[in-house]
Amino acid sequence: MSEKVLPSFDLTRNWERVREETLTAIRKVLESQHFILGPEVEAFEKDLASYLGTLHATGCASGTDALLLALMALDVGPGDEVITTPFSFFATVSCITRVGATPVFADVEPGTYNIDPEAVLARITPKTKAVIPVHLFGQMARLEEFTPRLREQGIGLVEDCAQAIGATRIIDGKVRRAGTVGEIGCFSFFPTKNLGCFGDGGMVTASSDELEARVRSLRVHGSGKQYFHDEIGLNSRLDELQAAILRVRLPHLETWNEERRLVAERYRILFAEHDLDEWIMPPIEEKGNRHIFHQYVIRCRSRDQLKDHLAQRGVTARVYYPLSLHLQPCFSFLGYSKGDMPVSETLTEEVLALPIFPELRPEEQERVVEAMAEFYHGK
Repeated sequence: MSEKVLPSFDLTRNWERVREETLTAIRKVLESQHFILGPEVEAFEKDLASYLGTLHATGCASGTDALLLALMALDVGPGDEVITTPFSFFATVSCITRVGATPVFADVEPGTYNIDPEAVLARITPKTKAVIPVHLFGQMARLEEFTPRLREQGIGLVEDCAQAIGATRIIDGKVRRAGTVGEIGCFSFFPTKNLGCFGDGGMVTASSDELEARVRSLRVHGSGKQYFHDEIGLNSRLDELQAAILRVRLPHLETWNEERRLVAERYRILFAEHDLDEWIMPPIEEKGNRHIFHQYVIRCRSRDQLKDHLAQRGVTARVYYPLSLHLQPCFSFLGYSKGDMPVSETLTEEVLALPIFPELRPEEQERVVEAMAEFYHGK
């Protein structure tokens, strides 16, 4: 193999685009010697709330903590059920168990990989306290198909937007951004996210003053006034350095998301040119959605063999996710078995994430698809 390995995501190329802006912002924080919950965090919270079109945004330590804070703010606890997807990152479900509640899985759709609205509605019981849909890989779920029922019954809607910052959906004739439909939205700024920082970071958006105040208290040990604690919270704060970095990056987000969409369109064209429709299914962008392609995940035949072939050709592809959450050993106490979530289980055997990032070059995509064609056509 003579060609350089093509990674699934190359942070170094993105760094070069914002190097000087970022170094200036970091130096400013270092000169201030203010590192925790300072002016950069406050400014970024306002910037992001304005971008999203939401009332409130509260920084925290990670996307995982954002989910945990959301459930705590909604008073989810023992005896409560929370409906969510089995096809997602582990934290979506682990946070439910962390507050003592019971995860209830609703299967996903085969084209979008998002939670099936009909499955959500079918699993609502008197114990249902909240629903956590995940806007997976950068595309919003069809929230409008179950949100009215949730509001009728006083069930909280927590949007997991860890992979979907900037994604939009037309709901009731209006363009809504991920994280602004439910009572609470949860975001991650892990470095490989569309808007990533240089470590861990997260954000919670809230639709009311009361929820926002609760989240702000919970992120600092449940304290409203220093050293006086109304409840037991977390130590989960977005630090000044990460906020400063994110403030530099946020104005570029729309450009980077559009570049990702261009990469996705090039893949679609290349698949057609190489007659791959028989072997693969590209991701579906639903009507009314603006997919921001955090990941470009196809369904394909002979997935594991294809992945190995790509690796031999110097192309990095990844599997998100290899085991459905209802079958994870740590959740065996919930009583689910193989076959309970057939769509999710099928996806775990077929999905493959191809390289995607804003700076991915056309010739690199051609290399990826040519290697795929070589595998399927035997050329």
